[in-house]
Amino acid sequence: MKRFKHDLSMQIVKLLDALLLTIPFGICWMAYYAGRTAEPFYNKGNWVIIGLFCLIYITFGKIYEGFLVSMNRISEMVYSQALAAVITDFIMYVITLLLTKHIPNVLPILGAFVGQILMSAIWSYAAHKWYFAHYPAMSTMIVYDMREGMEELIQEYGFEKKFSVQKTLFIDECLNNLSVLDEVETVFLSGIHSHDRNIILKYCIEHDISIYVIPRIGDVIMSGAKKMHMFHLPILRLERYHPSPFYLFIKRAFDIVASGIALIILSPIMIIVAIIIKATDGGPVFYKQTRLTKNAKEFGVMKFRSMRVDAEKDGVARLSTGENDDRITSIGRFIRKVRIDELPQLINILKGDMSIVGPRPERPQIAAEYEKEMPEFRLRLQAKAGLTGYAQVYGKYNTTPYDKLQMDLTYIATPSIFEDLRIMFATIKILFIPESTEGVAEGSTTALQNETTRSDSK
Repeated sequence: MKRFKHDLSMQIVKLLDALLLTIPFGICWMAYYAGRTAEPFYNKGNWVIIGLFCLIYITFGKIYEGFLVSMNRISEMVYSQALAAVITDFIMYVITLLLTKHIPNVLPILGAFVGQILMSAIWSYAAHKWYFAHYPAMSTMIVYDMREGMEELIQEYGFEKKFSVQKTLFIDECLNNLSVLDEVETVFLSGIHSHDRNIILKYCIEHDISIYVIPRIGDVIMSGAKKMHMFHLPILRLERYHPSPFYLFIKRAFDIVASGIALIILSPIMIIVAIIIKATDGGPVFYKQTRLTKNAKEFGVMKFRSMRVDAEKDGVARLSTGENDDRITSIGRFIRKVRIDELPQLINILKGDMSIVGPRPERPQIAAEYEKEMPEFRLRLQAKAGLTGYAQVYGKYNTTPYDKLQMDLTYIATPSIFEDLRIMFATIKILFIPESTEGVAEGSTTALQNETTRSDSK
């Protein structure tokens, strides 16, 4: 009953946010746009338009995780909700354009957006204070095997208000006395072998203890299993990445249309960047590099050159160290920060070398280094490489290859048009987040979590 009340309260609080951000648009519509449509609605029609705004906003709010009061900082919620609101406002402005049959004045919708930011800030602050006043941090235990450091991550990401770590135990200590789990409300399982993990899972479920599991490679692969029945038994069927022909057709058609339109719209920006790069040091505008795509096929990925011409004159492949990399030019730092250096890859997408969504293509030399210690890394090559992907949206630039692999396999395990669209929209959110462009350690070629990798291969 306690959990039911918590969930019900949260749904009401989230709905309140949607209603608050709908109010500025509703005022804007009723006071200005409603009377300027080609064929004005009756009151019911106007309410349909306002309701449509609310539904679209809720959809994008979920995509951008703008309602996660217990997980996000206040600033993160405001940012996510502002992004959801501006996209929803744009969609509603286009609808208004169609209804008025001429380009409507943009100032009222901009005024509504300012009101939405204010409403979002008020709601985020109030909801955050209310939640942690009524739901204090849950007593938490971390059980680990080969992967330590969960308590540091909880602190780093500001989750100490949600999880109060009481104990950190090695797996053997926990298995020797399962009753120790009764002391806490929540358990994190980090890098636990399936046999040991299942013992703890069963105990926690039986005793109503929440569990957060950091998955292993095998767990991620299993997440894509197809449920079926044979021999009067539930069966899970797994196979290599094999999406339906319909999905592949829609995905390729969308890639062609979207990349073609994007190239046309962004061509002025690309021309300006090309001129600046050429003027900076007289070197080539584009940088072509061999990368791997589906089934280890090699292709030449295109980027705007952001490094010095002699950046790899010794022929050794190195990962960028981000802002600390002295090989990056002055214009290169800017175009990397705003992702403009990636725009020429729209040509790769149009040619069919890449897709808009998929695992990011890796260099053969670096992939070979990863595979020496982590053979599972080649499983990323089941799908065509992408301009953006699950790992780019939910990871950082310096997220370890092991964790990026898990994210890529999560995407590969459940291919769908909806998931592709969700990742594309979610990509917009990370464009202005600095930590998503951080580099890896200076001189590092492999940033593997060796202990975790070894434990997976046992």
